[in-house]
Amino acid sequence: MRRRYQFELIQNIRNYFTEQGFLDVLTPPAVENPGMEVHIHPYQLHSVNKKKNELLYLHTSPEFCLKELLASPEEDLDKIFSLSYCFRDEPNSPIHRSQFIMLEWYRKHERYEKIMEDVQGLINHCIKNFSLPSKIKQVVFHKMTMQELFQEELGIDILNYLDILSIKELLKNFPDVPVPEAQLEWDDYFFLLYLNMIEPHLTKYPLLLLYEFPAPLSALSTLKKNDSRVCERFEVYINGVELCNCFNELTDAKEQKKRFE
Repeated sequence: MRRRYQFELIQNIRNYFTEQGFLDVLTPPAVENPGMEVHIHPYQLHSVNKKKNELLYLHTSPEFCLKELLASPEEDLDKIFSLSYCFRDEPNSPIHRSQFIMLEWYRKHERYEKIMEDVQGLINHCIKNFSLPSKIKQVVFHKMTMQELFQEELGIDILNYLDILSIKELLKNFPDVPVPEAQLEWDDYFFLLYLNMIEPHLTKYPLLLLYEFPAPLSALSTLKKNDSRVCERFEVYINGVELCNCFNELTDAKEQKKRFE
């Protein structure tokens, strides 16, 4: 019965998005550029007919193809979703698989608060319509900013440590955190602290929506207009496991170029 419930859950997800006016789209699994995240490793496809510079990879996410659809004036798409297999060369882990089903969706011209509503609506829709008997009919998310989480768990304001020297000095107060001798980037120091001292305690929140990350973690997300110390990103945790992430998409070409440089 386990597979039946998995397929039922997938159908409930599709039903939610089609009822919300989204178009279910397909993206090719074999691509030239599978992604550019440092810690996500793609599978390379073997070919006897391709040259070295023509190699293809299994995609690690449908993100690039979906954004290409959104950006194409010929397609005229503004609400799309994809629910299909992705592939990542991951180490063995209870919560990571080499091939897994990923859900990704986009709303053009909407802010990330609308995606927060989608996440909450989707989970409650699936709970309501799932055939497994449950006393739970609706769930409420615990919402916190990253600043609030650090203050609650460690008693510090992480937004006071937004440069490398200060966060490196901060880590000296946590001898259990293994800090390499080599010089690291700000986000490396942050995640050493976060993954060792914060994330193990997130199990206390059955459903946590964590938002407004420190600005050095902005990547391609926008900065908050009235507080440039934070960027407009969020993640959702279920019983301490990260389920999804989202960011308010940066569409300013000049700012994107500046960040790349």
